[in-house]
Amino acid sequence: MVRGVNICDVKVLNNPATFLDPFSFEITFACHENLPDDIEWKIIYVGSAESEKLDQVLDSVLVGPVPAGKHMFTLEVPGPDPWKIPDQDVVGVTIVLITCSYREKEFIRVGYYVSNSYKDPEMHENPPEKPKYELLERNILSTDARVTRFAIDWGDSVPSAAGVACGSSVNNESVQKNLETDFEIQNKENKQMTVPNVSNGDTKPSEKSEHPDNDKIEAEKMDVLTPQTGTSMT
Repeated sequence: MVRGVNICDVKVLNNPATFLDPFSFEITFACHENLPDDIEWKIIYVGSAESEKLDQVLDSVLVGPVPAGKHMFTLEVPGPDPWKIPDQDVVGVTIVLITCSYREKEFIRVGYYVSNSYKDPEMHENPPEKPKYELLERNILSTDARVTRFAIDWGDSVPSAAGVACGSSVNNESVQKNLETDFEIQNKENKQMTVPNVSNGDTKPSEKSEHPDNDKIEAEKMDVLTPQTGTSMT
């Protein structure tokens, strides 16, 4: 019997945008059982790879009780508070996380790389010492999601009589045998996420970046995207 929740799809809206603009995500998920308590969704912006204390919870929302079935909603949250981010970490590559918890236990997270850069070529080559937030463009690499699962106890939730398929409202026996959704399988193909080349303004993933700090950035960010206690789906 299938238990729990799957993320069927995440659409990144309002992208690209300015640094100060809100984040907006359209989230589709399938609930395989009637959940009597709320599901908590959070959007977290990683302010710096140097310390988790600089992570910002942009907002959280409670959804529930949740009946078995397929559900969709749009989650819009304010952009990060720039004054809480070290100046040296504003421009470049960071991460935004979508996390989902039940009874204060996180069971899935989706992570995206975010590139913040100046559109003006001169400012890009010679960035000001103090960031000009209103002139920065934010680009979320929406095709490179990383999905991580966590096993939790779903408690006294009521299992549905049949699995809920993400791609259809029709019962699908294969879904009961494999909890991976099309969204997770698609992103599983991105086995080696790459960091955008921020040295030349490219906001698309590249096989080999020329930026000298990108290898360090990628190594530091990976622990955020794929915690040691979780099972990576990518």
